[in-house]
Amino acid sequence: MPEGHSIHRLARQLGDLFTGQRLSVSSPQGRFSAGAQLLDGRVLTRARAHGKHLYLDFAAPQDPQDVLVMRSHLGIYGAWSFVGDETSAAASSIGAPRRVGERESGSSQAPAVAHDDAGRVVPEAPVGAVRARLAGEHGWADLRGPALCAVETPEEARAAEAKLGPDPLDPDADPAPFLAKAGRSRRAIGVLLMEQDVVSGIGNIFRAESLFRRGVNPMTPGTSLTPEDLRGLWDENVALMDVGVRVGRIITTDPEDRPGIPESEAWPEHANYVYHRHGQDCLRCGATVLKKDLNGRGLYWCPVCQA
Repeated sequence: MPEGHSIHRLARQLGDLFTGQRLSVSSPQGRFSAGAQLLDGRVLTRARAHGKHLYLDFAAPQDPQDVLVMRSHLGIYGAWSFVGDETSAAASSIGAPRRVGERESGSSQAPAVAHDDAGRVVPEAPVGAVRARLAGEHGWADLRGPALCAVETPEEARAAEAKLGPDPLDPDADPAPFLAKAGRSRRAIGVLLMEQDVVSGIGNIFRAESLFRRGVNPMTPGTSLTPEDLRGLWDENVALMDVGVRVGRIITTDPEDRPGIPESEAWPEHANYVYHRHGQDCLRCGATVLKKDLNGRGLYWCPVCQA
């Protein structure tokens, strides 16, 4: 499942590509037809993310106060794909990989696309089950396979957002709700970091890597961690997720632990300390990295560094 950094990258990309434009919105697959009809012809005014949820605000062309929100969650299989002309710089895909090793970055050469008499890009026929298509002046974006795709009033969108924990990628986020909720829970911190009502956007990789970097045993109950411990985990995820937004990959290793390998070349073999490295030597102490199932997800940790 895409983690929070991917959704923030999506929000940035959709905003850069479409903000201020009157969009054609459709549902080639048909499952979002009613929602698409409500949004078609409206102007995208804002694109933002909170954790793993993407919020797109659409205003009526003649009334900026008349706003509807398209809220989506990619789930395990969802992804957005982008095509644009030479004036846009869009990634090929963000979300669930469509090709092995697919990277969230712009292609080196814009594809040849057609334009109408008004100079707007003419989208190609959709390929596969496209739940929603947004088409603007210089490109289009296709959403496939999301777990959620809905049109809501601003009040409904705010009510849904209020159920989420604070997002480490929000520079204005207050970590206090996370510190309080995790600190009074007897559940394992390895579980709590994945609970989106406790903290938003952290997935399996950021969980494993932030716990390793802070030397915290994943099975430690939240009540056994000090406020300083919990604040350290918050700060660690802020830093790691910021790298994810910037690079488009989850790179959690420090340069001294991958000597001679720059950040841009670290993924995948040198990108992480414990995630998907079970059975291998810990990069810091040499112990064997372990893996176990926790709440249906693979948990990775070093039994020495995180004793």
